[in-house]
Amino acid sequence: MTKFIKYSVLTIPVLLLLFLSSCKDFLNPVQELEVTENELFDDWYEYRSIEMGLYGLQQNLVEQLVVLGELRADLLTITENAEADLVEIYNFNFTEDNKYASPTNFFKLISASNNFIRVLKREHPEVLDPDSPVTNYDKLFGEALCMRAWAYFNAVRIYGKVPYIEESLVTMEEIEEFINTPETYIDSVYIDFAVDGYYNDTTYNYQHPPDTLDKKLMDMEMVLDRYINQLENDIKPGGVGVNHYINNNDNTWEITVWNIWAHHALLGQLYLYQGDLAQSAYHFEQIIYNSTEELRYQLTSNTGYGNWGNIFTDINNIEHIFTVSFNKSNWQQNEFQDLFSPIPPHKYMLKPSRPAVIKWEGVWTGYQVNDNNGPSHAEITFRGTPGDGYRGYGTSYAYLNVNTITGGLTSGSYIDGNQWMQMLNARADEDYKTVNNIMEGFDTIVWKFNLGKSIYDQDADFIIYRAGGIHLYLAEVYTWWTYLRNGMITPFVGNAANILNNGKNYSLLDNRLQRGVRGRVGLGEIQIYNIIYQHDPFTNEVIGYRDLTDNLFGKQRFLEEQILEERARELAFEGERFYDLIRVAKRKDNPAFLAEKVAAKYPVGKREQIYNFLLDEYNWYIHFFD
Repeated sequence: MTKFIKYSVLTIPVLLLLFLSSCKDFLNPVQELEVTENELFDDWYEYRSIEMGLYGLQQNLVEQLVVLGELRADLLTITENAEADLVEIYNFNFTEDNKYASPTNFFKLISASNNFIRVLKREHPEVLDPDSPVTNYDKLFGEALCMRAWAYFNAVRIYGKVPYIEESLVTMEEIEEFINTPETYIDSVYIDFAVDGYYNDTTYNYQHPPDTLDKKLMDMEMVLDRYINQLENDIKPGGVGVNHYINNNDNTWEITVWNIWAHHALLGQLYLYQGDLAQSAYHFEQIIYNSTEELRYQLTSNTGYGNWGNIFTDINNIEHIFTVSFNKSNWQQNEFQDLFSPIPPHKYMLKPSRPAVIKWEGVWTGYQVNDNNGPSHAEITFRGTPGDGYRGYGTSYAYLNVNTITGGLTSGSYIDGNQWMQMLNARADEDYKTVNNIMEGFDTIVWKFNLGKSIYDQDADFIIYRAGGIHLYLAEVYTWWTYLRNGMITPFVGNAANILNNGKNYSLLDNRLQRGVRGRVGLGEIQIYNIIYQHDPFTNEVIGYRDLTDNLFGKQRFLEEQILEERARELAFEGERFYDLIRVAKRKDNPAFLAEKVAAKYPVGKREQIYNFLLDEYNWYIHFFD
């Protein structure tokens, strides 16, 4: 079996099940094919093909997830080439026909998942029996439940409220009618395949009584309650992810379908948004403290330093937990290169914002501060080294001269690593003549989706969960999670700092070679001292300080901010930034936190307008269903 079958083969049963187009387009009556629903699901390979059809629908969401998760946040901005839909997103001014704002692809995935779940319940009722042994049908059932929960969760993060789609609604036509009906919806159609089913996608079963469906809008709390309960109680232990490796000897298949680790990642994420830190920590810890394989999901040199960029050029089971795979040779492509690359024929419509670039270029390592005369007189005695050189320049972003690129990268069309470091040091010396000589004619480029790609590939993988992100989620949980020790409430702040810095919390358990999020890319440790100095990002000079003596809450806030900054450097352009800002702003009960961060990327004349707009939490969502 090849990766082609994995996402692209939409067999007859897939199309019949998903109801996404007319059967007559794919079935030739001359062949006299007679397909009943009973026959449809006799063969295990038909079930597996339908499973792969779900992942094909998920592929259709990846550009939307990146654009909505990043362009509304602070790390991504538009270029003069941006199409109208992107300009609308950038301006927080959405129309219903905006392809990035449309919920249609979410409903297609939810509809297909609903139908597959319904079929599995009917044809294999053992999936509902917690005492029956786990089979591949249980694992398919687990995948479909995870897929549906993930779709609802991402939809509610975007729209604020989403309609609950009953499992009896199995076509997009039904769903659209249900959503657009202002009153109670009467579901009078029950799909029943007959021997001439390919002449008519829908056969009415008049013995099936109509269902009266009330339209229910679910907010985040309702989505979390419903789908946490399903993921915890309706999936058997180990009941997620069919082991395709047995058939094809390709161990990356485990990573490109919902699996037990991705199940834990999703539950940990849902509990984090719910505020249940103990349960969130439990599920994240199942991933990073696992003993299944020696290096799996650890932050070691295997994925650190110069190897960090390999995370985006190859699927592996050290960093990748769940990845949506693309492959040009199998006609599986996406628009990432078209959005981000200036190399023709791509359009270069989005690029890193100035605040994004500063996060990589304004971080320093190895510096020394002399504060013998008190914090108000502290000064740098050794400046250190600027820049996040492994995750930043040449991996997440690059400087290209868009006017000199015609058929690909050539000498002089991009700034190499040595020139980049020379520019950073010249800027620290305030030698702006050298800076201007190096930078003249160059602009910033999102490079993460171009790594290892030729001009026409257009098949960068999209990572939904990976080790770096889960470690940072757990660090965030540990920052605020407390436990009772010797009669005193004690926080896990030390563990949070260890994950962020050097992974000591992991290494002390079993002597593994854990380095931590910053440690695996050679950055210095974030120290949580009583006095926290603030530095100029370009010169590293001390420009202020915070006194957090006897202020545990203040130290937790500081650590939370550092984790958020690290998530920006580690996970930029991967679709999570806007929701990270929402989550922290809600925890702070301070909409201005998000508004200030996002507004900072806009031109001076527009900054105040965006800031005031985002002070209202209502404007954080696309309100298509209110």
